Amino acid sequence: MNKVLYLASQSSSRKYLIEQLDIPFQVFPQSADEQACDWTLPLEQLVDSIALHKMESLDCSYLPQWDTTLWVVTADTLGQDGQGRIYGKPRDRVDAINQIKNQRNQWMRVATSYYLDRKKRMDDCWIIDQRVTKTVVSSLYFSIADHEIDAYITKAGALQCAGSITIDGFGAPFVKEVQGSYSSIIGLPLYELMQDLKSLGFYE
Repeated sequence: MNKVLYLASQSSSRKYLIEQLDIPFQVFPQSADEQACDWTLPLEQLVDSIALHKMESLDCSYLPQWDTTLWVVTADTLGQDGQGRIYGKPRDRVDAINQIKNQRNQWMRVATSYYLDRKKRMDDCWIIDQRVTKTVVSSLYFSIADHEIDAYITKAGALQCAGSITIDGFGAPFVKEVQGSYSSIIGLPLYELMQDLKSLGFYE
C-alpha cells in the first residue's frame, strides 16, 4: 500500500497512536488558534468545532504537489469535570496543578473529535472529495495525591495533555477506571478512525 495518511497534529500521543495502525503516515504542521473557537459551547460541540477549525486552517502548501488524492486527519481532545468545567491544555505548571486537583477523585468526561478528509487535487488546489467526522466521549476516574502531582506533571508530560491528564506511560498508575475508548482518551479513537479510513478507500 503506497497511500499515506497525513496527520495534521503536533501531538506526540496522536503520532504514537497512528503508529499502532501500521500504515504509512506523515506529520505536518498545525498552528490553528484553538482559542478562536467558542468555548461556551457544550463539550461535544466545542471539541468538534476545534477539530474543524484545525482542518479549515491547514496550510495545504505542506501537502505533496505530485499526488492527485490524499487523506488528512485533524483532531482535538478536551476534558470535563463533574461540575461541567471544560479543560484544554494547561497554560503552565500552576494551571496544570489546578486542573488536576479540580478533576481528580471523580468521574470526568473526555471527548475527542476528528475530521478525516479525502482530498483531490484540482486546478492546483486541494478540494474535499469526501469528509468523515466523529466525536467519541469516554469517562475516566483519575486518582492522585498532592505529593504525587509534581512528579506526575514532569514524568507524564502533563503540560501537553488536555486537562493535564494522561492515562498512558507514567500516568497509567493513577487511572482507577476507564469507561469507553482507551485510545480516544489518549487522543484519537483508533477503531473508529480505521473504519472511516476503510470507508474512504484508504485500504483499497
